[in-house]
Amino acid sequence: MPTAAPYGSWPSPITTDLLASEGGVGFGYLDIDESGVYWTESRPQENGRSALVFRPHDGEPVDVVPPDFNVRTRVHEYGGGSWFRDGSTVFCSNFDDSRLYRIDGPDSEPKPITPEPPEPHALRYADGRVFADRRLIVCVLETHGNGEPKNELVVFPTDGSAEPRVVATGRDFYAAPRPSPDGTCLAWLAWDHPHMPFEGTDLCVATLADDATISDSRRVAGSEQESIFQPDWGADGLLYFVSDRTGWSNLYVERDGGVHALTNEEAELGYPQWVFDLSRYAFLDDGRIACIFTRSAVDGLEILDPKTGELTNLELPFSSYSSPSLRSRGTRLVFPAASPTQPSAVIQLDTASGETRVLRRSTEMELDERYIAVAQAVEFPGTGGQTSHAFYYAPTNPDYTGQDGESPPLVVSVHGGPTAHVTTALDLEIQLFTSRGIAVVDLNYGGSTGYGREYRDRLRGTWGVVDVEDSAAAARYLAERGEVDPARIQITGGSAGGYTTLMALAVRDEFASGASYFGVADLVTFHAETHKFESHYDDYLVGPWPEAIEIYRERSPMTHADSISDPLLLLQGLDDKVVPPSQSEVIVEALKRRGIPYAYIAFEGEGHGFRKAENIKRAADAHLSFLGQVSGFESADEIEPIEIEKPDAVRQ
Repeated sequence: MPTAAPYGSWPSPITTDLLASEGGVGFGYLDIDESGVYWTESRPQENGRSALVFRPHDGEPVDVVPPDFNVRTRVHEYGGGSWFRDGSTVFCSNFDDSRLYRIDGPDSEPKPITPEPPEPHALRYADGRVFADRRLIVCVLETHGNGEPKNELVVFPTDGSAEPRVVATGRDFYAAPRPSPDGTCLAWLAWDHPHMPFEGTDLCVATLADDATISDSRRVAGSEQESIFQPDWGADGLLYFVSDRTGWSNLYVERDGGVHALTNEEAELGYPQWVFDLSRYAFLDDGRIACIFTRSAVDGLEILDPKTGELTNLELPFSSYSSPSLRSRGTRLVFPAASPTQPSAVIQLDTASGETRVLRRSTEMELDERYIAVAQAVEFPGTGGQTSHAFYYAPTNPDYTGQDGESPPLVVSVHGGPTAHVTTALDLEIQLFTSRGIAVVDLNYGGSTGYGREYRDRLRGTWGVVDVEDSAAAARYLAERGEVDPARIQITGGSAGGYTTLMALAVRDEFASGASYFGVADLVTFHAETHKFESHYDDYLVGPWPEAIEIYRERSPMTHADSISDPLLLLQGLDDKVVPPSQSEVIVEALKRRGIPYAYIAFEGEGHGFRKAENIKRAADAHLSFLGQVSGFESADEIEPIEIEKPDAVRQ
C-alpha cells in the first residue's frame, strides 16, 4: 500500500547524481563499415568532452581519440559534422583549437592537416567528405576575423600537404558538400540572410573536375520558401533529398531532367538543421530506403520501396530516433534511439532478419519502470482557440501517493530552439520531478516542429506571443481538469525556452515561479550580440530589423521586468556565445531593484548548455531546492539548499 505524503516530498531512486553520472551520456554521429561501427559519445564525467568510439562487429568499444581530444566543431557555434571517415582513417575537428586532424586507426596519434590559425579558432571546419580516390577532402570552412565570419566550401589533400582552396563562395552559408560516387559532380546546400536553413535553402549541383574545381553550377531545388534537407547520392548515381515544398517534408529524387516525389506523407522526414550532417534516411543494398518519419512529434522507422512507393513501419519499441544519424551498410542500419521507458542506446538493426542489437547504452543502470512516468499526448485550445500539443507526465512512484485533498505542483517545460520539438523518449530530467510527486507538461507550442510547416509557421512574427499564450493555456487546461494545483505552477525552459519563461512571468498570471536556463532577456541587445548563424533568425520570429525595433522592445522580457513579481531562478554559462551572460544579468538587476526573490547561479567553463557532470548535478540540485522552497514542500533528497535572495526594493 503506497504511503500518503505531500507531493514533491517523495523519495526517488532517480537522483541528481544519477542524472549527472548516468543520464547525461549522449550519442551523436554514427557510421558503419565492413569492420565495425563508429559514433561520438558526450561524457559529462570527462568535462563534457565528446569522444569518437569504434566498436568492431565482434568486439568491444574502444576510443579512437586520446583522452584529451574533444571531437567537436565551433562552426555556427552549434557545430555538428565534426568528424568523417575514409575506411579506418578518420578526420576529426578538435574543439580546443578548431583544427582538423587525421587519425589512421584507434592506435594512431592525431596529426593536424589544416593550418594553425592566425588567431585561436579563426579557422573552423565541419561537414566534410573524402573524394577523388581518397586524395581530397571537401568541407565547410568558417573564417573569423574582422567583421562577420565568412563561410565557404574548401578542398584540400587528406594528408594536409596543401592549404585549403576555396571552391564555392559568395553565399552567407554552406552545408552538406557531397561528391557523387563517380566523382564528376558536387552537390551542396546554400542559403543567405535573413533565412535559417529550415526556412529556405538552395540545393546546388556543379560539375567537378579532376583538379576539384567546379563549373556549370545549377539549382536543383529550393527557394526562400522551400527548405532542402540531407542531399545524398544513391548507388544508382541519382541525387536524393528531402523537401518541405508541400508543407510536409518528404523524400525526392532528381532523374530524367526533373524532380520526383518518392513519398507524400503528412509527416516530417526532415529535421531542423541546427547542426551539420543530419541524416534521416539511408540506402539499403536491395534498393529500398530506410526513413525516420516524425508523426505528431513521435518518430518511427519505416522502409520505403521506391518502385511502389509503399512504406512499411517496422514497429520497433523506440519513439525517438534522435538525430543526427541514421547510417546503413548492406542490410544493416545503425542509429541512436530511445523509448518512453528505456534510455538512449546505439542500436544495430538487420533489416533482413529483423534482429536488433544494442551496441552501447547511455547507461548500464537498470531503472525500475514502476518509477517512470510515461507521456500522455494531450491536445488543448491554444492561441486563438487553435489546437496545440503537449506531452503530460503524471506523478509516478509505486511507494507513494498524494495526500487527500492535495493536487500536485506542475512544471511547464518549454523547449528551446524555438524551432524544435520534444519527444516521448525517456528523459531523466522529467523523471527527476515526476518520481518525487511533481507533474510535468512538456510543451510543443505552436511553432514547434513535428506537426508540419503550417503548425511551425504559427511562430512567424509571433515569438513571445504564441509560445507564451500556449504555455499559459496548457497550465490552465491541466488545472481545469483537476490534474494539478493551480497555485503551484512553475514555468521553465532553456535558451528560447528561457525567453518564453521570462516573458510568461512578466505578462501572464498562471505561473507562481520560474526557472530560466540561459534565457534571452533583451531582444534588441541579443540581435547585436548573437553569432552569425542566428543573427537574422529573429527576422522570422519577430520582424525585420531594424524596421520592427519597437516590436523587439515590446517583446523583450527586460521591457516588462518590472511586472515580474514571482520568484525566479536563473542559471547561466559564463562562456555562452549564443546567449551571453549579460542577458541573465540584466534580469537579475531588475529583480534586485524591485525586491523580487531570485537565485542566480553562473557556471564557469560552460557554454550554451551544461556539459560537465558536476554542473549538471549542481543545476538539478538548485532547481529542486528552488522549486521546493517556492512551492512549499520539503525534498527527501540530501541536497544543499540554495539561498533565494530576497532583496529590499530600491526606492525610485
